[in-house]
Amino acid sequence: MPKLTVITIVYNNVRDIERTINSVLNQTYPKIEYIIIDGKSNDGTLAVIEKYRSKVSKIVSEPDKGIYDAMNKGLAIATGDYVLFMNSGDEIFDEHTVQDIFDSAPGADIYYGETEMYNDNWQSLGRRRHEAPEQFDWKSFKYGMSISHQAIYIKRSIIAPYDLSYKYSSDIDWIIKAAKKASSIVNVHRYVAKYLVGGMSKKKHRESLKERFNIFTKYYGLIPNIINHIIIAVNLAFYFVKHQRTND
Repeated sequence: MPKLTVITIVYNNVRDIERTINSVLNQTYPKIEYIIIDGKSNDGTLAVIEKYRSKVSKIVSEPDKGIYDAMNKGLAIATGDYVLFMNSGDEIFDEHTVQDIFDSAPGADIYYGETEMYNDNWQSLGRRRHEAPEQFDWKSFKYGMSISHQAIYIKRSIIAPYDLSYKYSSDIDWIIKAAKKASSIVNVHRYVAKYLVGGMSKKKHRESLKERFNIFTKYYGLIPNIINHIIIAVNLAFYFVKHQRTND
């Protein structure tokens, strides 16, 4: 029975942090290490976290240099066989999710599944526009980030720290690096996460897109990346016309 480290990053999100905490603590799977990295919140977030101190493995509350610096702090103290990032506002899909994931196949390097999107009022927007691919490898992101950060469980032995030269899209680089090292990747064929639309990559959308383009170019090459982005743009346009939202 592998040990899972769940890491939650939060800063001034008193409204949503408790939902996220409970989605982790309510899991039926027994071997979970839960780490919360708080960026020295001053809006009451820390008081909510303190309510659960006896059930949370480690709490760090101090200023950081951004979300990926905070994530690296979590990775540095993680002791689990696998790592999952479940940031404030997001949720593990249901109480049986972690158990179902590890029951799906033994010893994989990476497990992944689908994500359900939610708006700011916590109303479901349905599945992400980028569906999880039937089979995933490091090349699977060429048409976009087809697996959300909250929906991928990675063996700690194959991960590296986040590259802090990327401020908004380092998670894409991080997943691709891990996938290149993975020899066994399992699609669990179920919803595994609920994702609150927004976050830094949406608030800094233009900057995030530039970083994503540079990351994809690094791994897939400039000309193929340009062609892939034309396909991405066409797919996005068709999806928006049909659904009147992007769901990504």
